[in-house]
Amino acid sequence: MLKTVLKSSAVAALLAVTPLAAVAQEYTLRATANSNEDDEDYDGLIVFKNYVENASNGAIAVELFIGTQLCSQPEECMQGVADGTIDIYIATSSGAANIFPYVQVLDLPYLMSDDRVAEAVLANDSAFVDLLQQKVMEDSGGAMRLMTVGNTGGWRNFANTERQVKQPSDLEGLKLRTVVADLPQELVKALGASPTPIPWPELFTSLQTKVVEGTANGITDIMNMKFPDAGLKYLTLDGHSYMGAMWFMNNEKFMAMSPELRTVVSDGFYQLQQATFASPKRKSIQAYEDFVAGGGDIYVPSPEEKAAFKEAADPVYEWFKSNVDGGQEAFDALTASVSEAEAAIDAARAADTQ
Repeated sequence: MLKTVLKSSAVAALLAVTPLAAVAQEYTLRATANSNEDDEDYDGLIVFKNYVENASNGAIAVELFIGTQLCSQPEECMQGVADGTIDIYIATSSGAANIFPYVQVLDLPYLMSDDRVAEAVLANDSAFVDLLQQKVMEDSGGAMRLMTVGNTGGWRNFANTERQVKQPSDLEGLKLRTVVADLPQELVKALGASPTPIPWPELFTSLQTKVVEGTANGITDIMNMKFPDAGLKYLTLDGHSYMGAMWFMNNEKFMAMSPELRTVVSDGFYQLQQATFASPKRKSIQAYEDFVAGGGDIYVPSPEEKAAFKEAADPVYEWFKSNVDGGQEAFDALTASVSEAEAAIDAARAADTQ
């Protein structure tokens, strides 16, 4: 009996979307992600498409373009959103930094301690995300909206081909791959390693040929790209940054919709965000197992060792606040939201464990 009730409740939950009255298709949203179908971005888009098409009762169709069918470089894709040739695009902070430099605040290391804190800070009702949304709207001249901030790969950790890394000094002298953006390069330099900008598609060969000896990525990306086959063996779970990703939408397309349809799209992005929060947690389980089974070495820093990494990275905060347009404001908003989230979570944990 209980199983029947639970099953019925589950079905009811799936059908809890209240669709609009039946209407003909009015809008088509062209959404793109420069990734593949194994990626968290794709998982989020599938959830978004299913929710929006059903909740709008067919008034909105969502077309997915995974890979480089519509655009290949972040600048090109972002321009497409501004122009309206692309309706929805996901960008990492480094991909959006040329247009919105302050979004690099998402890459600042060791500011968010775990998933629970990160997900609270990146919630759309947080003061931090509200600030980013306002600035994106203003700085794009009203052309682009930041709809939500999700996750694209879990937590970024240091990995290399040469040795186990337990403390910052173990990174000294290693050539670490970074993206072209300044902030990741400043972090690598602060930790004593040598930053080497390498395009993502070239990283496997660069590791294999020793052009670089390490990188900073999430475990799902490491395994999806088969980096252990290129010699990547040592992984340190320092979790220095949560791999936040921003979902942008053309504002004219959004505002052309009725208030009811705008609500559907907004709720769809909430569903997408939750899917991208959950996806890396599940996928990382098997990814870690496969990494170790292939001969990989995983090291978990002690609290004292992690504090040493954070201390070594301190100069990056001052660099960001002093050198990035809007950096001080973004830093203050992020750290304030982190403090608020930590206080609320600590109180909830205390209540839950009485």
